[in-house]
Amino acid sequence: MFAAERRQLILEMVRANGAVSLRELARVVQTSEVTVRRDVRALEAEGLLDRRHGGAVLPGGFTRESGFPQKSHLATAEKTAIADLAANFVEEGEAIVVGAGTTTQELARRLARVPGLTVVTNSLLVAQALAHANRVEVVMTGGTLRGSNYALVGSGAEQSLQGLRVSRAFLSGSGLSAERGLSTSNMLSASVDRALVQAAAEVVVLADHTKLGTDTMFQTVPTDLITRLVTDEPAGHDDRAATELQALADQGVQIAVAGAGGEGGSAGRQRREVPLPGPRRQGPGGLRTAVALGAAESAQGAERAARVADLRRR
Repeated sequence: MFAAERRQLILEMVRANGAVSLRELARVVQTSEVTVRRDVRALEAEGLLDRRHGGAVLPGGFTRESGFPQKSHLATAEKTAIADLAANFVEEGEAIVVGAGTTTQELARRLARVPGLTVVTNSLLVAQALAHANRVEVVMTGGTLRGSNYALVGSGAEQSLQGLRVSRAFLSGSGLSAERGLSTSNMLSASVDRALVQAAAEVVVLADHTKLGTDTMFQTVPTDLITRLVTDEPAGHDDRAATELQALADQGVQIAVAGAGGEGGSAGRQRREVPLPGPRRQGPGGLRTAVALGAAESAQGAERAARVADLRRR
């Protein structure tokens, strides 16, 4: 395929989907990521798209939201790895909330095997994935159906979440940055996600590496309310994604990275916690450092809990 043909195809994919990873572009045009990166750089120079961490987006700084059919075919391997890892943070008998999205749908498929689980969701796709699970109770919010992502939104959805208390919320979004936290392109979806956050003691964000550093219109979860990020392994040359992960860790977010490791291919998916930032490791003694770190984490947890309580009172 000639360069002009490759670049036209890349441009069409970005226009159709809003955001596409370099891995996905390389797979579709059947070339290497190095070549695709060169093509993306050339298209950016012409003002036809913008580069982002490990991918390309529509120009203008804020990505628009893709519909479910487009999202479901993007970064499928990454979403599978993230869902596999995120399921490990759910315990038998828990009550959790799961937001709308293609990654959370993948998570729901794995939660069907967790006995005694109660899942509150505004997503028809999440509910469908759990519909035939024998020992999982599914609670749907009210609201108005938003057909582009099969989610219930609006005042009905938000009101049905008032007074709810669960252990964890699992959310996805359109972008994630250390400066602004999790964000999405739709105001109604953002409002419901904020209500889901207020119902949970902890917030777990599921986001593949292409969303790191991407900013979209409506903030859903500020960084200081995110307990943990579950993401996939960025490419070795993706320094910006690594920098963003470090910045999130600096703000107290626990980072769990899903990558192919161990034996058995996909069955060997393993969890890797990103090392704590340098300043938190500094100290003359290992025990004193560990105590100080534990105290700092406890203070961050208390501050986060107070912030959530304050949101509930508003």
